[in-house]
Amino acid sequence: MAEQQGREPECPVCWNPFNNTFHTPKVLDCCHSFCVECLAHISLATPTRRLLCPLCRHPTVLASGQPVTDLPTDTAVLTLLRLEPHHVILEGHQLCLKNQPKSRYFLRQPRVYTLDLGPEPGSQAGHPQDVGPGTRPVPIPSRCSLRECFRNPHFRIFACTMAVILCGTVLFIFSIFCTRRFFLGVG
Repeated sequence: MAEQQGREPECPVCWNPFNNTFHTPKVLDCCHSFCVECLAHISLATPTRRLLCPLCRHPTVLASGQPVTDLPTDTAVLTLLRLEPHHVILEGHQLCLKNQPKSRYFLRQPRVYTLDLGPEPGSQAGHPQDVGPGTRPVPIPSRCSLRECFRNPHFRIFACTMAVILCGTVLFIFSIFCTRRFFLGVG
């Protein structure tokens, strides 16, 4: 989409300005650009693998299993905005962005941002009357376990460093105690 009289380029569906996250401009086969969020909503509402352009109704056929996030990014718009493209993926009914930190600080993990596009079809979200009196909510398993922490090489370095510092501190305190006791007993 061309820049219109000094304004930032925006998605013609939602009118949000394009960016390099959830409003990344994606190009359809007809060369019209829309944000990835709008295209994800359209693809989730369409049972077929054909996306119809909201402007000209030209179909863009997605390969089997291909999400809309794999459509080509409109790099001309991102260049105009002076932004680098990020990789946004579609997992179920959520858009996910994994933001890799540029600097490599100790134990710094990438941040994951998600955008929920709505409930899954056939899910019971938002219907509390469907829950029976004898049912309990099932706990959601944690995605990060202690075993996964120990597999992280940064965590292992951190844990070993803390263990050495702790042992050194205990030995230092013990040596002060023993030395003090020795000099008090001799003199």
